[in-house]
Amino acid sequence: MNVVIDASYGRPVACQRTEIVERKGIGHPDTICDAIHERISIALCRAYRERFGHILHHNIDKGLLVAGTAEPRIGGGRIIEPMRLVIGDRATTEFNGQAIDVAAIVDAAVNQWVGDHLRFVDPSRHLVVQNELRPGSAQLDDIFHRAVIGANDTSAAVGYAPLTETEQMVMAAETFLNSSEFKRRFPETGEDVKVMGCRQDGVLTMTVAVAFVDGHVPDPKTYFAQKAQIRQELVTHLTGRLKELYSVQCEINALDDPTRGEAGMYLTVLGTSAEGADCGQVGRGNGVNGLISLNRPSGSEAAAGKNPVSHVGKVYSLLTHVTAQEIHARVGGLQEVTVWFCSRIGRPLDQPLLASAQLLPEAGIELADVAPGAAEIIERRLAGIEAFSAELAEGKFPVC
Repeated sequence: MNVVIDASYGRPVACQRTEIVERKGIGHPDTICDAIHERISIALCRAYRERFGHILHHNIDKGLLVAGTAEPRIGGGRIIEPMRLVIGDRATTEFNGQAIDVAAIVDAAVNQWVGDHLRFVDPSRHLVVQNELRPGSAQLDDIFHRAVIGANDTSAAVGYAPLTETEQMVMAAETFLNSSEFKRRFPETGEDVKVMGCRQDGVLTMTVAVAFVDGHVPDPKTYFAQKAQIRQELVTHLTGRLKELYSVQCEINALDDPTRGEAGMYLTVLGTSAEGADCGQVGRGNGVNGLISLNRPSGSEAAAGKNPVSHVGKVYSLLTHVTAQEIHARVGGLQEVTVWFCSRIGRPLDQPLLASAQLLPEAGIELADVAPGAAEIIERRLAGIEAFSAELAEGKFPVC
């Protein structure tokens, strides 16, 4: 196996003067796209295994959420035109003469995900599903009939560890605002939350968008009072998590203007901007670790919805992060770890064309001290890729 271990002698991201990190919450249109398409893939994997004993070819990684038309109003507005979810790419609809009702699997997966995550969205009234899945090409279908399933594409992925304090804080902000306990106390907040963290030296500034649900906002005074309280709750929550950073500052719904009436407030009917403002697309949201970190290396693959057996764009995107995390946790003496895997189409996934790691040692640690341990972890992780793919198929690793 071609494993290359190199040393990095730059400054870790956490020590650079500036850092920018973004996270799109579960109700953001891009995240909705990613999460639903991933749920469809998981449902197909389960159906294929139950009927045929193994996963068949599919890629549910092309999708578009077309915004509907809404009329938010203080006290409760209305939906004029529903959102439209266009689901595209390929899925096996027939195997060994047996038809597979892919359309029914898609509908069930969509309805379940929406019901589980978007409190105010009724999929039967607020969402139209346009299923454009088609059978796969003969050559890609054939990959799944071979004794050794090879990579379906020539692709590369990169993962890193550990998360910086800024990355952890951005993640903590969104998960706090979208937690069930927070929604119980602030039911007026929708699931469409976006956090942009901008760090300069030790000061972290967050610009946060939180969609308010108009049916829970009786008047403008309540809106602005609740927004101020939410901001204080968020600052208090994050301040208690500070380690190396000096302070955290937050601004919520920065476009608001109290002089402009309803137009000066971030109001929605359903708690997501997809109801009437913003469209979403698979691959435009968070990375597989849940973040968009601009100071980090990144690949171009959209992992959500890809099959977990042969599609290296998915398998390697997640495995590089898991491998980097294990190297950092187990080898010791490392400030930062970055892992790259590159495939060649048709070649077994456990035999990438190149597997490499760049290690940033702590002071006094030489590359020779840490390289063997890192190489061993990479080789072991790749050797266990079949079990890892099975875990992906069961949805054990979130992709957004």
